[in-house]
Order: sequence, then C-alpha cells, then structure tokens
Amino acid sequence: METADVKARGLVLLGCGKMGSAMLQGWLANGFPAESVTVIDPHPSDWVVAQGVRLNAELPVRPAIVLVAVKPQMMAEALPSLAELGSGETLFLSVAAGTPISFYESVLGAATPVIRAMPNTPAAVGRGITAIVGNARASAAQMDLAEHFLSAIGQVVRLEAEAQMDAVTGLSGSGPAYLFHMVEAMARAGVAQGLPEDLAMQLARATVAGAGELLHCSEESAAQLRANVTSPNGTTAAGLEVLMDERAGLPGLMEKVVSAAADRSRELAK
Repeated sequence: METADVKARGLVLLGCGKMGSAMLQGWLANGFPAESVTVIDPHPSDWVVAQGVRLNAELPVRPAIVLVAVKPQMMAEALPSLAELGSGETLFLSVAAGTPISFYESVLGAATPVIRAMPNTPAAVGRGITAIVGNARASAAQMDLAEHFLSAIGQVVRLEAEAQMDAVTGLSGSGPAYLFHMVEAMARAGVAQGLPEDLAMQLARATVAGAGELLHCSEESAAQLRANVTSPNGTTAAGLEVLMDERAGLPGLMEKVVSAAADRSRELAK
C-alpha cells in the first residue's frame, strides 16, 4: 500500500489531542493533503479547526487507515462507532496507551488488521520514538505504512512481540517524565549549594537539554560521551562515584522505576 492509496481512500484520526495534533502537524508539514484527513473529535482545538481537515464529517467508505488517538478511558465509547470498518481492508493503528490488540479484535472483529504503537511526548517537537507491533492480519505493507506515518513525529522501532510493549511503556513512554524530574532534582541540588532558584533551574534545564542534543547528534555511545567528560579524580568523577553506585545510585533506582511503570502498564491492560 502506497501513500497515494491513503490519499485516495482517506485517513481517519479518532481523537486529536496533543498526540493526535502532533501527528497531524507532521503529516501536513510533509505534504499530506488536509482534505484526505477526517478528524473525529468532540472538542477540537482552534488549531485543528484551522487546518482544513474534514472535521466530524461522514466517514470515508473504505479508509486506508484509522488512527486511534483517544484517551484509554474513552476507548470503550469511541471505538464501537467505527466497528463497521472492521474485518476489512482498513488498518487500525492505535497510539492509545494500555489498550491491547485483543481489545480491538474483540470490538472490530478478529480479521481486522491492527497495529499497536507506543509514542512518547517529544513527538510534539518531532523528536519522539515510537515502538510498533502488529497482529497476524497486519501485512508487511501495512507495517511499512504505519512506520511511514509515525516517522512524522520521530524514530520508529519494531517489536518482536506485543508483550514487549509494557517494557517500552516503562522505558521510553514514561521516560520523558523521569528526565523532567531529574532536572527538578538537579536544580534543587544547585540551590542546596547556594545558587538562586531561577539560576539553578536555568543551569539544570540547559544542561539536560544540551546533553540530550549532544547524544542525539554524536556517533559515540552514551558511555563514551560520559567518559569524555570525566577526568580522573576530577569533579565529575566525584559526582559519578555517588550516582553510579550499584546499590545506592542510579542503576538500581532506574531499574525499580522502569519496572514499576511496566508493571502498572500490565495491570492497566487487564
């Protein structure tokens, strides 16, 4: 299936909040025609209204893709309205957290092609990473198509099994919040060392953002970049001795953090 086929048959976006809007913005910026997109959202933002998409209009007869971007708690109400498009040629691509493929198959029919995706919030600036996995009905061409449309918001990786999605949720799905809290913690530590709050936050925020950009642009590993900053017996080495302690430092703590998030993802999917 080619993007030309999607343009002709249409793409339905069910839910257009922050993630849906980020994807829509990426598609339109890449030249996908607004008139080929039907957005179903009871409370669209002013930005969505201004994009020229088909808003809360009659559904295409045989859309190529239905992208499900509603909140999980709204899923049971919203998805059945599209049941008529199930068990056919329409691909259902979901970015809704905690909703397993089996739920879509139960509502739409077992013959429905379904691809589940887990993006993260840096998608809002085109720097997200999304993991995808499809059911047995999702063809190789449909997997390629999903990857193409999701690449508008960042990198895309493919999983071997849906069971890996909980680990992805705990690592990259929830991960941005861990980094944001790290900025908060670094700023507080700076205040404890005598810096004004505003200055400590500015330093912490720019440090994490800049280090992330360096990591993104560099061909060196994270371990090598860390080593590049660390002089023997220097200030960074002193700080890392605390941070890298296997028992009381970051490695053990981060393992607990990701495990807790992944476990919660498993609970929500039941």
